[in-house]
Amino acid sequence: MPQENSRVLSIVIPIFNEITFLKKLFDQIKLYFNKENIEIIFVDDGSTDGSSKLLNELKKKNNYKFQFKLIRLDKNSGKGKAVQEGIKISQGEYILLQDADLELDIKDAKEMFEIIKKNKDIKCIFGSRYLSGKLQRNNYFFNNLLVKINSLIFNIFFSQSLSDVHCGLKILHRSVIEKISLSVNDFGIEIDLASQIVRNNFSIYELGVSYFFRSKAEGKKITWVDGLNSFYYLIKVRFFDNSVSTNISMLYSSFYMAYVGSNFGMGLGNTLFIIIFTFIGSILGLHFKVLSSSVIFLFIYIGSLFGQGNGTTLAVLFTFVLGLFIAIKLKKNFLNSSFNYYF
Repeated sequence: MPQENSRVLSIVIPIFNEITFLKKLFDQIKLYFNKENIEIIFVDDGSTDGSSKLLNELKKKNNYKFQFKLIRLDKNSGKGKAVQEGIKISQGEYILLQDADLELDIKDAKEMFEIIKKNKDIKCIFGSRYLSGKLQRNNYFFNNLLVKINSLIFNIFFSQSLSDVHCGLKILHRSVIEKISLSVNDFGIEIDLASQIVRNNFSIYELGVSYFFRSKAEGKKITWVDGLNSFYYLIKVRFFDNSVSTNISMLYSSFYMAYVGSNFGMGLGNTLFIIIFTFIGSILGLHFKVLSSSVIFLFIYIGSLFGQGNGTTLAVLFTFVLGLFIAIKLKKNFLNSSFNYYF
């Protein structure tokens, strides 16, 4: 925990071969964050282009008011590792994550800080390149598409409505940092961070930000391969990094939703429906514990007793929706009670 006279803001900036942008980045930081109660933490992730040397030269000039911290990692370990190392030594009440390549505007980081500082109920703000009425330049269609698909999948898995889960500009209150434990070393850090924030019941706010993409020739590191890797992290954080009770709920709801799927189609079509409904069941298990899930199952079973053929299918669908509605109501009613663990 930060002490009474600690820094109000820590800005963590991971760096890997960014010598082209560092001088301009440093000038922008001085323009918007040049105060004694702010610390800037540069984490050089094994750069080989002279980035560390330049940062040391900038540090020695001492023509700034903020505290300048520089961490040098011996080998390139990934953005996630650099962020983790920066957070470890941070002292600020708020921690702001900023990329070094200036694709995201430092001015927007300042705006984000002012908003969260004035609104004590807000503990977390993510930048979004898709909510902005600000200036944009983005020529990477495929990367852009993967970001939007990943954000959609994240929203389905975690019942959120984020537009840009991968944006590198984020600010968190110290209370959020104390609740999470980051472990992903590469660009999957964005999904790891967002999922842990949601799991710890913090609300994620979004702020539209400017975006000026850079090409590979200009040093862009992330590729479409990283976008595909993020699918792995989405599956991992949602279906494997769970408590025992959640995993039991997922298995339970997957079984009875497979039963629902068995009421649809014939032959290969029937098998496909079973697979789809099993997946839907696993999602239900993430949001409903055994008792509330049993309510859904009970209604489905009652529906299966009515009609024949298509009539049974319609009855099962109707009772499933009805059971889902009642389960949601029960979950809300028991949210703050001692029975919350079971619902």
